[in-house]
Amino acid sequence: MITDSQLRQVMPHLTVEKAQLYLPHLNKVMADSGIGNMLRTAAFVAQLAHESGEFRFMEEIWGPTDAQRRYEPPSDLAKRLGNTQPGDGKRFKGRGPIQITGRFNYKKYGDLLGVDLVDQPELAADPQWAFATAGLFWKSNGLNELADKPDFVAITKRINGGTNGLADRQMYYERAKKALADNFIAGDFSTPKAVPEAVRMRGVPQVAQPLERGHEAIAEDHASQKHPRQ
Repeated sequence: MITDSQLRQVMPHLTVEKAQLYLPHLNKVMADSGIGNMLRTAAFVAQLAHESGEFRFMEEIWGPTDAQRRYEPPSDLAKRLGNTQPGDGKRFKGRGPIQITGRFNYKKYGDLLGVDLVDQPELAADPQWAFATAGLFWKSNGLNELADKPDFVAITKRINGGTNGLADRQMYYERAKKALADNFIAGDFSTPKAVPEAVRMRGVPQVAQPLERGHEAIAEDHASQKHPRQ
C-alpha cells in the first residue's frame, strides 16, 4: 500500500482533497489486484501518475477535436473500439486513470466488474470503478509479473502500445521507488475477494490491446482546444 505522504511525494501537484478522495480506492484496488510489493506498487502508481496527469484527468476533455471526431462511426477507429451509434465517441470517451475508451472496452470491463458501464458510462470516472478498471487492466495483462522482473519499458508498451512519454513515466517510477523505500507496508497477496470469479479464473486474456487514450492524447487535445486552428 501507499500512504498519503508517499503518494504526494510521487505526485507533487496532487491536491490534498484529491489525495484524500482517491487514496482509499487506490490502496483497495492494489490489494484486490495483487499489487502488494514495492516494485509492483511503484510501477502501478508511476504509470497512473503519467496517464492521468497526477490524477488531474479522470475524464477526457471533449471538444470535439479532430482526433476525437475519429471516435465517431463510421471510422475505422470507431469500428475497432466498438462505437456503432452516433454519439458513441463522446459517450464512451476516455475515463479513469488509464482512460478506457470505446463501447467495446466499457462493456468488457463493466461485465467483468459487474457494473453496467454501457448504460451508465459516467461511472467509469467514479473513483470506485475508475481504479477498479485500472487494476483489472493491470492484473489481466500480466503487468505484476513484468513489475517483478523489473521491466518497466515492457509495462509501458502494454499500456501505451509503444514508449510514448517513457522519460516522464520513468521519472515517476524513480520517485515512487524512493518514496516507498522507507516504511513500505506490503499488501495482501491472497486471492482478491472483490474481483469477479471470471477474472480470478483467468477469464480475461493475458494480453489485451493497449488502451487508445492516455496522457499524450489528452494533452494534445487540451492544447488544440486552447489554440484552435483558424
